[in-house]
Amino acid sequence: DFLFFWGAVFLITTTLVALLKKENKELTPTKEETKGITDTYRLLFSIIKMPAVLTFCLLILTAKVGFSAADAVTGLKLVEEGVPKEHLALLAVPMVPLQIILPLIISKYTAGPQPLNTFYKAMPFRLLLGLEFAFLVWWTPKVKHEGGFPVYYYVVVLLSYALHQITLYSMYVAIMAFNAKVSDPLIGGTYMTLLNTVSNLGGNWPSTVALWLVDPLTVKVCAGAREQTCGTTVAAEV
Repeated sequence: DFLFFWGAVFLITTTLVALLKKENKELTPTKEETKGITDTYRLLFSIIKMPAVLTFCLLILTAKVGFSAADAVTGLKLVEEGVPKEHLALLAVPMVPLQIILPLIISKYTAGPQPLNTFYKAMPFRLLLGLEFAFLVWWTPKVKHEGGFPVYYYVVVLLSYALHQITLYSMYVAIMAFNAKVSDPLIGGTYMTLLNTVSNLGGNWPSTVALWLVDPLTVKVCAGAREQTCGTTVAAEV
């Protein structure tokens, strides 16, 4: 119902903008500005063919591979080990103020001439947190008792998530600042959209691959059936 309501609002408002908003015909565009969809895509291809942009795109498409599994799978594995989903959802509430404050703090360090410094300085800490998340998943069944999980376990999870948010936002704000800095002001919207799309794709495809690899890389042992292997989904069901 929530998604349906906001989907309807989105469709209605977008349609109203398309029907009621009129372009200002008096402004004459400069030579560098695009005049239509075809021009925009030609411009995008000309931008992405530049050596510096191509190198940056390759960098940003592969930069997040190292922590994709930790980001995508940790929450699912904690639920699998018995942590209630509603408890994990409640832990997201204290993160909201942190998510509001962090960009304000980090933006001070990304406003200079080299905003990517913050990006690569945060990367090793985020990689280390991936190892800490793996330890957290391994530790979870060991602290579980009949009544659930002790309070100190949730404190550790909360602190882990908070540290992860700091590294995540450090990299996110830095890359946004860099994209804004290098974008040509005359075609700023097109330039920024291209770089931000590549940045988003660089975060999404490794997570998708990580989720796809979870099942084939998980070691399964059959209990009570010596000759039966559980290497595949079908064998595990048998």
